[in-house]
Amino acid sequence: MSVHKEYKKITTKRLFDMKQDGDKIAMLTAYDYTMAKILDTTGIDIILVGDSASNVMAGHETTLPITLDQMIYHASSVIRAVNRALVVVDMPFGTYQGNSKKALESAIRIMKESGGHAVKLEGGEEIADSITRILSAGIPVMGHLGLTPQSIYKFGTYTVRAKEKEEAQKLVNDAKLLEKLGVFALVLEKIPASLAEQVAKSVKIPVIGIGAGSGVDGQVLVMHDMLGMTKDFSPRFLRRYADLHQIMTDAFSQYIKDVKSLDFPNEKEQY
Repeated sequence: MSVHKEYKKITTKRLFDMKQDGDKIAMLTAYDYTMAKILDTTGIDIILVGDSASNVMAGHETTLPITLDQMIYHASSVIRAVNRALVVVDMPFGTYQGNSKKALESAIRIMKESGGHAVKLEGGEEIADSITRILSAGIPVMGHLGLTPQSIYKFGTYTVRAKEKEEAQKLVNDAKLLEKLGVFALVLEKIPASLAEQVAKSVKIPVIGIGAGSGVDGQVLVMHDMLGMTKDFSPRFLRRYADLHQIMTDAFSQYIKDVKSLDFPNEKEQY
């Protein structure tokens, strides 16, 4: 049974306790001050400053083009708005793969220049050295397995990962390795629900899913997707909680109409 406790401040230790208590973890992305401020007041547990900013904020097709400087800019904007949530910052493509010294330098820059609380890296065994070195500096690390969007050109598709036995076994092994290395939590993206549940039960750290079923310890979605601001992205796992696209379109159209008809500003709206 879920025991929902009210925490004044979310920490990595709190997240560990939430898993033990069966209290599900809610996580969403944010990239700017205004949205993060609204989100933090709702009681969200984790705010992810995702490299998905490359898609929803900058209009790129993949997450690969976003730079470390741009991630720091988005993260510092979010941090200034947040009082309660744990803020996790994605390390962008090219800042940690294959070079653990560069990984540490990148992570230190994120923590010092943005004030973020933790970093997230995609991958398992192949980035173990980078994770170890970042952790050695006292920087909390969140792992990410399954569909890893930074590897999109290797996979060639955004389809469900780890359906075959060999890849599924590697994912389980990687999850256990990441826990052993010391990551405080793990994101599993777009993998079979049964496999995600198996992983969540086999590790003590919280496992947060996106398109990974309900048998995990929490869920994450991209804010722009769940608010219905994006129209061209409709995977099975996405639930739209609002249709801001329509609301905003109506508001903009009404404003244009009011300006052109001289209805805005009226007598009470001028000095």
